[in-house]
Amino acid sequence: MPDSTTSRVSLVLDSSLASVDKVERTAEEYAVLAGFDEDTVPNIAMAVREAAVNAVLHGNAYDPAKKITASFETAAESLIVKIADQGPGLNPDAVPDPLAPENILRGSGRGIFLIRAFMDEVHFRDTHPGTELTLIKNRPPGQPGT
Repeated sequence: MPDSTTSRVSLVLDSSLASVDKVERTAEEYAVLAGFDEDTVPNIAMAVREAAVNAVLHGNAYDPAKKITASFETAAESLIVKIADQGPGLNPDAVPDPLAPENILRGSGRGIFLIRAFMDEVHFRDTHPGTELTLIKNRPPGQPGT
């Protein structure tokens, strides 16, 4: 990673939990590089992990023939992470609200909620086949590159 203001890496990974771990570690490294504090770095890593789990589990259904892609970029104002799968696609509006009374005790279904809570922007794009999530976290004021 050449400097603290701009850097980019792209990964193409198997649909496995080992890939999810690699994506999470890379997110952590890039969050530190982008100048986020020790309280924010784990939140970014968790949001990115949730996106990668969704890509592997819900998107690709652990299919060994399908890949996930992850890209990480530090820009002057933000950290930008993109996670994509090769699955059937996702309508984020159709995902049940995890805070609704009927969903409170469910053991799953909070990933998108957490992603939106921890990131400043979240965008979904249908890639036919697949879904790409773009997660953006704005860099703290006064950090290099801002």
